[in-house]
Amino acid sequence: MFGMHLLHREAAKQHELAAQSHRTAAEHDGKGDSETGKWHEQRALEYANRAHELAEEAHNKSGRIGSL
Repeated sequence: MFGMHLLHREAAKQHELAAQSHRTAAEHDGKGDSETGKWHEQRALEYANRAHELAEEAHNKSGRIGSL
């Protein structure tokens, strides 16, 4: 899929998207729009989970490189 460097960059991008979704959810919750807030919370969770998957994949690849 991606090289190790690109995996780290994509993981960072997903973390940024998760943080942005968390902020947007907080804004909607603060305005009393909990339905939209919950939608953004779900998106944040999806981005965070994807970031974790990519970071794990990069970590596993770096371990394989060191063992060669």
